Amino acid sequence: MELFTEYGEASRYQIQEVIGKGSYGVVAAAVDTHTGERVAIKKINNVFENVSDAARILREIKLLRLLRHPNIVEIKHIMLPPTRREFRDIYIVFELMESDLHQVIKANDNLTPEHHRFFLYQLLRALKYIHAANVFHRDLKPKNILANSDCTLKICDFGLARVSFNDSRSTIFWTYTPAIDIWSIGCIFAEVLTGMPLFPGRNVVHQLDLITDLLGTPPLRSISQIHSEKARGYLADMPKKHPIPFSHKFQNVDPLALRLLERLLAFDPKDRPTAEEALADPYFRGLAKLELEPSAQPPSKLDFEFERRKQTKDDLREMIYREDMKEEAVTRMLT
Repeated sequence: MELFTEYGEASRYQIQEVIGKGSYGVVAAAVDTHTGERVAIKKINNVFENVSDAARILREIKLLRLLRHPNIVEIKHIMLPPTRREFRDIYIVFELMESDLHQVIKANDNLTPEHHRFFLYQLLRALKYIHAANVFHRDLKPKNILANSDCTLKICDFGLARVSFNDSRSTIFWTYTPAIDIWSIGCIFAEVLTGMPLFPGRNVVHQLDLITDLLGTPPLRSISQIHSEKARGYLADMPKKHPIPFSHKFQNVDPLALRLLERLLAFDPKDRPTAEEALADPYFRGLAKLELEPSAQPPSKLDFEFERRKQTKDDLREMIYREDMKEEAVTRMLT
C-alpha cells in the first residue's frame, strides 16, 4: 500500500491495513518500528486546496498538542514534509484505538449500567479538562469518540473547536458555548442508554419538534435567548407541550442516571451543569474524585493568532511546517 509519497520517514512505519476513508484522505493502522507501538496514520490529501480546511488542520494539531489527557486522543508524531514550500499532503500519527462509540453502540445491545456510568464519567472528565483550557469542542458525537475493548473512551476531531481568550470569562463563554458541549454529552449518553439517537431531526424545525416532544415547550425567557430568529419564532408560536417524564422515555434505567441526564439536557443553557458540577453528581459517587482530576491551563494567544487574521494558503503551509519542525525539535531533545 503506497500510503506515503516522497516522505523520508516512511521506512519507520510498517503499514498493516486501511481502517478509514473519507473526503479528507485515509487512515491506516501501522507499526512504529522504532517503538514497536501500533499507531494510526492519518493522511490528509491536498490540505491547501481550501484555506478553511487548512486552518482547521492547523487548529487541531495545535489543540491536540496542548490538550494531554487520558480521555483525549494523543498525537504521537507529525511527519516532516520533504520540502518547506511545496508539500500538499500531511501525515499525522495518532495512538491507535480499536473502534469508536458509534460502532460500540451499534454492535452492543447489552451494555450494562456499569458501562453507562463509566462511559459518561470519562466523557465528562475530558470535557472538564477541555473547558478548563477555555476550549470548547462544538462537534461531540459518537463517531468523534474513539473506543477500546477495555471501555476506554477518547475524544477526537478538534477541527471545529474554538479557544476563548476573554480573560473575564464572559457570560457567553461560560453559560452558552460550553453548555453546547454539555448538551451534546447528554444526547450521547441518551444514545448509549437506548442504542438509538435521541433527536434524529431531519432539519431545524423537525429537531425542535422532537426536543419539545420530550422536554416540553420552553418558557419565554429561554426562547428569548435563542440566537436563531426562525427558531425563536417557531417556538414562540408552538402550542403548549408538557414534558415527558424521563422514567417513561428511558425505562429500566438507574434513577440517578436519569436525574443527571435531565440536568445535562436542560433546554436553557444556563440551567445545565458545568462538566465539573456534573462530575460531582451523586451518580458518580465512588467513581469520580474531583480533586484528582487533571486540569489544564488556557493556551497562549500567540498560538492561535492565525485565527484573528485572514491567512493565505502559503501562510498556513508555513505555519503547519513550523508545527512539524517544533515537534521534530522536541523529539530530538527527548532521544
